[in-house]
Formats: sequence, C-alpha cells, structure tokens
Amino acid sequence: MKLNKKIAAGVALVSASVGSAMAAVPADVTTALGDAKTDAAAVAGLFLIAIIAIAAFKLMQRGAS
Repeated sequence: MKLNKKIAAGVALVSASVGSAMAAVPADVTTALGDAKTDAAAVAGLFLIAIIAIAAFKLMQRGAS
C-alpha cells in the first residue's frame, strides 16, 4: 500500500514538472540560456584538457625517474 502511494506521488510530481516546463519564456531568455550552455561547454572542455595535460606531465615525470 505504501509503495503504491509513493509511485502515485512520483507520477504526480513528474506530471507537474512537465506541465511547468512547458511554460512560455521570452526569446531573450532562451538566447541567454543557449549562450550560457555554449560558454559552460567551452569552460568544461578547457578544464578537461588541463586535467589531461597535468596527468600526462605527471606520467612523463614518473617515466623519466
């Protein structure tokens, strides 16, 4: 019985989330979010490259010893 209530509550929560996600937003907001996504991807890419470079440098130092 408790499991059925939890499932029903989960379904209601998902339904409410989907309904509110469909709200209309101004075009400026959509553009700003798109720009932020692009910027975040660029920063994440640079961070990943830095991590790989540090790991490669440490590996080279270990091999030289």
